[in-house]
Amino acid sequence: MYLHDIDPIFLRIGPLQVRWYGLMYVFGIAVGWFLGRKRAKQNGLTTREVDDLITYLVAGILIGARLGQVFFYEPQYYFADPTRIFKIWEGGMSFHGGVVGVMLAFWFFARRHKKSFLQMGDFVTPLIPPGLFFGRMGNFINGELWGNATDVPWAFVFPMAGFAPRHPSQLYEAFLEGIVLFLILWIFSAKPRPAGAVSGLFLLCYGVFRSFVEFFREPADLGYLAFGWVTMGQILCIPMIIAGIWLLCRACRAKRGQGRIVGNDC
Repeated sequence: MYLHDIDPIFLRIGPLQVRWYGLMYVFGIAVGWFLGRKRAKQNGLTTREVDDLITYLVAGILIGARLGQVFFYEPQYYFADPTRIFKIWEGGMSFHGGVVGVMLAFWFFARRHKKSFLQMGDFVTPLIPPGLFFGRMGNFINGELWGNATDVPWAFVFPMAGFAPRHPSQLYEAFLEGIVLFLILWIFSAKPRPAGAVSGLFLLCYGVFRSFVEFFREPADLGYLAFGWVTMGQILCIPMIIAGIWLLCRACRAKRGQGRIVGNDC
């Protein structure tokens, strides 16, 4: 058992505070930017187009993730004092809201630059897991979004949650949604795939991984919504899983229609 005793503030200079949570977002965006530039040519993009795309995505992530937290999880808390919506350094960013923001961002980019929406999705999705990894590490450093009480040897006591040892569910998510998902997508997207295949694999794997971790994570905002174990996070993953399966099936059908399926290319 370990005691969570991490200062969420990385640096203090007079009244100025630099928080780890904000730095994690910077790290995630920087890694995604680097990887996007690295694979730009392979995906028919220029580095300048990647730079523009990342700008759109950053706006989509921040706005979508924050509004997702407001509307999906804590509407009463934020509407009681709307100024809290702008205090993103205090935490509270919904991944599912971020997905909506990202989709709108690269849809707008694709339309403006005359690119295929699905092809842009296939380019963007392998860049997302590093951001998820750093985001979950930020949650862990903040001591928020803790797991259920447990007696496993690696449990943490999060002071804001009381004295009971708990699953470090933030680290579970960082590993599955950040490291494992990145490796799956990066390897899968290294070969040419039918349009939508990479996006579909991302949606399916994320939905499964997140739904799994929800069994170890305490649903502090809304509690369990059905059957004593279903959470809002799992409910929001259902359309992602369905969309992921549909995109993968669609991609495989398109590949067969072209008569170019070889082995397990789908």
